[in-house]
Amino acid sequence: MTDSVLLDAGVVNRCRRRVHLEHDPGMRDVPRAAPDPTGQQRKADATAHRRAVADRVARLVGPDWMEIPAGPDLRGTDREQATQAMLTAGARFIWAAQLPRDPLGGRRGSIDLLVKSDKGYVPVLVVRHKVTDPGQGARTSPLGEPMPNGSRVDPLRKIRPQPRDQMRLAHAWRMLQASGHAAAGRAIGGVIGLDADVVAWHDLEAPTWPGGRTALSEYDNRFSDRLAVAAAAANGNQPLARPSRILECRSCPWWPVCEVTLLDKRDVSLVARGEDAVTLRAMGVMTVDDLAKVPVGTDLQLVGLPSDDAIALAKAWLKDLTMVRRVPEVVVPRADVEVDVDMESFGDAGAYMWGVLLSGVDVGERQGYRAFVTWDPLPTRDEGRSFAEFWEWLMGVRLRARARGLTFRAYCYNELAENRWLLASARRFKGMPGIPTEAQVQDFIDSDGWFDLFRSVQEQFLCAQGKGLKIIAPAAGFSWRDPEASGENSMRWYRDAVGMDGAEPQPDQRTRLIEYNEDDVTATMTLRNWMSAPEVHDIPFVGDL
Repeated sequence: MTDSVLLDAGVVNRCRRRVHLEHDPGMRDVPRAAPDPTGQQRKADATAHRRAVADRVARLVGPDWMEIPAGPDLRGTDREQATQAMLTAGARFIWAAQLPRDPLGGRRGSIDLLVKSDKGYVPVLVVRHKVTDPGQGARTSPLGEPMPNGSRVDPLRKIRPQPRDQMRLAHAWRMLQASGHAAAGRAIGGVIGLDADVVAWHDLEAPTWPGGRTALSEYDNRFSDRLAVAAAAANGNQPLARPSRILECRSCPWWPVCEVTLLDKRDVSLVARGEDAVTLRAMGVMTVDDLAKVPVGTDLQLVGLPSDDAIALAKAWLKDLTMVRRVPEVVVPRADVEVDVDMESFGDAGAYMWGVLLSGVDVGERQGYRAFVTWDPLPTRDEGRSFAEFWEWLMGVRLRARARGLTFRAYCYNELAENRWLLASARRFKGMPGIPTEAQVQDFIDSDGWFDLFRSVQEQFLCAQGKGLKIIAPAAGFSWRDPEASGENSMRWYRDAVGMDGAEPQPDQRTRLIEYNEDDVTATMTLRNWMSAPEVHDIPFVGDL
């Protein structure tokens, strides 16, 4: 289509407006948001995983393994030429391939592994997530023989769809086709996942997408659209993508740019994002002001939230209200003995801290805050020791309360994270002293002694600027001591606290993390007390807007 724009595989999973901004010459020097520490950590973990898989497969396949060298002094064109030489020579396995660019198709890109098959090559990705589920029907190959023609129907696994993986494989397949190096027959691609025990194969021409579409046809449609968007931006033509708020905006480096535009236009996506914003614009509801004027009871056919909630949020946004009450009377279950719980994890490596705040009737245990923590860099068996101590303390308080005829309840804010690591810790450290069984943990999670305050907020309030604790707790009068307090920043603090990557551990960052955790549990306690107090009626009721 154009020889002025070359796009990598990531564009098909990227916001159209972001693609425009990335290729608009006038935006090159515009300030952007700082990199997301959580995203950076995920990338670092993925890089380490790919390296470990590469070393393992290289040992298994032996001298047929070839690797394109990488490094700061090696240009992309040099790596591309090295890849082309190996392709021409018919190397059996090529790791870290920089694929020959496709100027006519507008493509550039790389792939983790190329495997020779049927006088051509098939692409293989290495990813740090699960690629199969228990079941049957997936086609898999052992790591030591990662070729599609040696695959079999796996009786124990079924393919986990993973659309992003399929789009990346389709991009690599089209590039192999353009260079004349694609294997004969149907378009296929392999993925080695988090467990790194097999290669799972995707048929990119199978009608597995909604409406009977194939991964390859879906990719072609998306890529041609993104290529048109990028070309229009690069050539100064009329933009083909306008800003609209979506879920990915929260971590996008271009959000500060889009936010200014959306606020200036008072765009309706500031309240109803994603597909709901598209639906509303099609109805002529372009701004938050337009949405606020829609009569209550109108069916707007939204999918993200009820129509009346969208209208109420628009009214709240216009009044600069963080939250409004959905109910006349706010109710939060309380107990004689209460414990606030907050867990700190480091990506997928583990949970290094369990912080608790004990309050209510005295049961012979020191009230206030305490942390159960390991400062051994994750992953570490010492994580099991700190978790066991946390669990024994929590269950001990629960038993003392029951023995005195008192009610007990533990609270968290958004239980998904805590539940994940409660169960994962029981599973990973099974057999260590003090570690409960998964069944014991699940019984606690299912009991009325474990309460998610986030769900209570979600059910009883409409939140115009989000429902995160850092947004909601200030309405109850709470503020964090650290002005940089956030889950994302805590990842960076943790790296410094334990001295990752060979650095010297920093005790002040350990103190910072403990104070951050203490503030988190204090925030949930403050929020709960406020929701139970008359002051909560200072928040306007939705019916009065």
